Amino acid sequence: MVALTDSDRQQLRAEFDRHLDVGLHHGAQLAVYVDGDLVVDFAGGTTGPDGDETTVETRHLVFSCTKPYAGVGLHQLIEQGEAAYDDPVVDHWPGFADNGTQKAEITIRQVLSHTAGIPYGDFDDQPEKWGDWDAVVQAMEDIDPVFDPGEQPAYHTFNYGWVVGELIHRLSGQHVDEYVAEHVFDPLGMDRSSIGLDSDDDDDVATLSGFEMYDRCRDPGEGLGIPASESADAFNNEAVRRAVIPAANGISTARDMAQFYACMANGGELDGTRLLDEETVAEATQTHAETDADGTLSRPARYALGFWTGGLANDMFGSFSRERMFGHAGLGSIFGWGDPELNVGFAYVTNGIREESWEHAARISGMSDAVRLALHE
Repeated sequence: MVALTDSDRQQLRAEFDRHLDVGLHHGAQLAVYVDGDLVVDFAGGTTGPDGDETTVETRHLVFSCTKPYAGVGLHQLIEQGEAAYDDPVVDHWPGFADNGTQKAEITIRQVLSHTAGIPYGDFDDQPEKWGDWDAVVQAMEDIDPVFDPGEQPAYHTFNYGWVVGELIHRLSGQHVDEYVAEHVFDPLGMDRSSIGLDSDDDDDVATLSGFEMYDRCRDPGEGLGIPASESADAFNNEAVRRAVIPAANGISTARDMAQFYACMANGGELDGTRLLDEETVAEATQTHAETDADGTLSRPARYALGFWTGGLANDMFGSFSRERMFGHAGLGSIFGWGDPELNVGFAYVTNGIREESWEHAARISGMSDAVRLALHE
């Protein structure tokens, strides 16, 4: 049993406020669950450069932190016997590849572990089509592998979500946003979360700001290489927010995200609600692929099935994280993780996109360290 004292919370709040005071972002939220209880729920700053006050209820665009939400939906269907991890995708989606081709060998496990060999393609640069699911399906059927399936871990920035989303659709009969809402968000009471903005929802999501790259360190040549301002402009666009992008446009709060990770860290159950069996969680959150040079991000990476795992110098789980920790980053602004040993769910959500290989990693790692240090004392 670990606990946070009032003094711990005060010091964490001071660290949280410091990030706002020095201008790392306009607004932020920090939430931490320990042993199933919400012990930290901070909010501060503003919802944008000229925005209103950020509260714990303020919804944020969480970028790739959407991936684990969609991944758990697919894990549920596999657990129910609708598919198996080592099934070729074409077994459930015949149009995905032609029989006898290299692409037809791609398995569900490879999709979830970013080893499918289709990490990027022309569709990445066609945001005007992202809101058309038929166009999504056609693009994934048309794409050719960049790497041999199963050989090179390479972060599938968008294609992870397109393929996972269509698999969920074909296995369940529900579109991915509807399935995840019914089977992941609603059971846990994550009522501020969705994949894309619902058609009848106001666009009350915090405005993203892209900060310029620093000039105090060498550029390590890592990450996606997209200017922060371009990412902010793209995802501040209401049409993109209202699309269904299961790898990139989830809407959530730190409280909801920390609750999700608290559930996963506790073996798939929280407050009497079970999302996954313990065996499935163990399979989903252990390392399945590792590389010293990711084929997309050009840096060391460890992939579970829909999650990242810790223990690397460049990750954001903390300065001395363990491989047993699991979680995911959202482009230059957000991170969530679960620690099954401490039974902790953590989420730090901001509306400021920072250079991801160092500035973003440093602020997230520092906050992760602060939480873990307080819990270990």
